Amino acid sequence: MVCEHHYLKNANLVGEQLRYALTYEGQWVALLGWSAASFHLKDREAWLEWSNLQRRSRLHLLAQKSRFVVLVNRTQWPNLASRSLGLVCRRLSQDWQQAYGHPIAAVESFVDSQLFRGTAYKATGWKLLGQTDGFGRVAEDFYTRHDRPKQLWVKSLVADAPALLSAAVLSPPWQAYEKPCCGISCENLPTLLDQFSGLTDTRKGQGKRHRLATLYSIIACAKLSGIPGGYRAIYLYARSLTKPQRRALHCWINPRTGEYEVPSESSFFRALKLVTVEQVQAAVDSWLDKKLGPLAPGGQVAIDGKTLNHSGVHLVSAIHLPSQRCLGVEAVADKTNEITAVRQLIERTDLAGCLVEMDALHTQDETVQKLLYEKGAAYIVSIKDNQPTLAATAQTLLPQDVPPSGSHAGG
Repeated sequence: MVCEHHYLKNANLVGEQLRYALTYEGQWVALLGWSAASFHLKDREAWLEWSNLQRRSRLHLLAQKSRFVVLVNRTQWPNLASRSLGLVCRRLSQDWQQAYGHPIAAVESFVDSQLFRGTAYKATGWKLLGQTDGFGRVAEDFYTRHDRPKQLWVKSLVADAPALLSAAVLSPPWQAYEKPCCGISCENLPTLLDQFSGLTDTRKGQGKRHRLATLYSIIACAKLSGIPGGYRAIYLYARSLTKPQRRALHCWINPRTGEYEVPSESSFFRALKLVTVEQVQAAVDSWLDKKLGPLAPGGQVAIDGKTLNHSGVHLVSAIHLPSQRCLGVEAVADKTNEITAVRQLIERTDLAGCLVEMDALHTQDETVQKLLYEKGAAYIVSIKDNQPTLAATAQTLLPQDVPPSGSHAGG
């Protein structure tokens, strides 16, 4: 029916999509088709005031009304078009959440001003932003010129959608719906790729599509962009890379489609078994030094241990403050403890002139001696009730006007 009655004579929708039929006493009176929003619209981006990075990670929170057909005589059904738009817009976000797992914050639509005046949009609170440049979307990321600019109308489905979508951090109810997105420009990606070009690849040649340098560059980009999680999270992040980013990272070109394809989840799993932590750290540290400059001598270093969720993997890390640069990570081996791992981490980390902070678990003679006499660092450690003799000695030796540093009686 859309193909028959709509002036474009087709019902093609792109990306995520929903279709609605509005009925009255069993009769179909209007049809509306909604699809993924346009990748880039100059006037829309000015309205939302979001950055390119925000647009790429939040674009799916917009939807486009792509088809609208009134099936009855408009003169006999006054206000039907505006009534239809209002009814659907009130339920669209909830329906999208059920179908695709995320809500919709704002909607957009194009109106051919040679055929329509946009009265229904104006009556239901839509805002006219301007005219398009005369391109039509024919595939997920492909546009053709049709030389027939259209009016661009938008509407917020939540209170002040521009403020929501342009915020540095999405508000808590929306944070879970932001897609991972690479925040590293294509200009810097080749230099990162070069840093990993020296990694030794022991994989067999048969079936190998992506170079080890490509795999590790993507992993590094994901972590530098703040993406949490393991193999699955890295793979989903890789899928968000743009075509220029994939080209800059030398992703494999599918000979059948001519498209750049990213590695599979299992490829990242296998690659992470081939290279040591020290090799990866050396490559990333060297790249960061080139881009950000070497770390200034001294400063504070926080050493702490964490167990990764749902994995049982226990890691200790050294973080330089206030730069938040990671100086090293050490896994806690089976049948050992965090104390041993911290000493191994200290052994291979340059801490000269630094003030190292650790929790009470590391208030150990051997650990602090290694910091003082082998690494040339100072330290701050906690004294708690798990070391009662040391705590009692400290309370005896310290002046009475020095209070405990924590909530523990022997802190």
